[in-house]
Amino acid sequence: MNILIGSILLVALAAWLWSKLPDAAARERALAETRRLGLFILPRISVALIGAAFFADLLPEERVRTLFGSGAGLTGLLLATVLGPLTPGGPFVCFAVAAAGLHVGATPQAVLAYVTSWALFSMTKTLAYEVPLMGVRFTARRFALSFPIPFLVAAAGYFVS
Repeated sequence: MNILIGSILLVALAAWLWSKLPDAAARERALAETRRLGLFILPRISVALIGAAFFADLLPEERVRTLFGSGAGLTGLLLATVLGPLTPGGPFVCFAVAAAGLHVGATPQAVLAYVTSWALFSMTKTLAYEVPLMGVRFTARRFALSFPIPFLVAAAGYFVS
């Protein structure tokens, strides 16, 4: 139900912002861009959701519970934090894996650590963009300073969930 309410609010906000555009040409450009973006994203989301369902069925539930379940503790959070950046692909892969993990027994805290570490340290983004543009020294400094964040987010998850 929360997704429905949030979706309705976002559509209402988008419609209100669209109505505030200065003229008909700007509104038409906005609609054209929305169609283009929708055609780009919708197939990827569909594949990711279907993939997540299949992936969840393929995951060995007992193994996931052992490594990332309630008994895994700090070791599970550390493993989730290490595996996040190693996940190839973009958000469609990461969130499909995260959803599958939740489905088969990973704790929300382990999934929070996984997703947060992927967002902060993705090797794909790091090697393709950050190191070439910012340099190794900057990237190493950012990694060192950011390393505790997935653990802090996971810890906060104990109080929120």
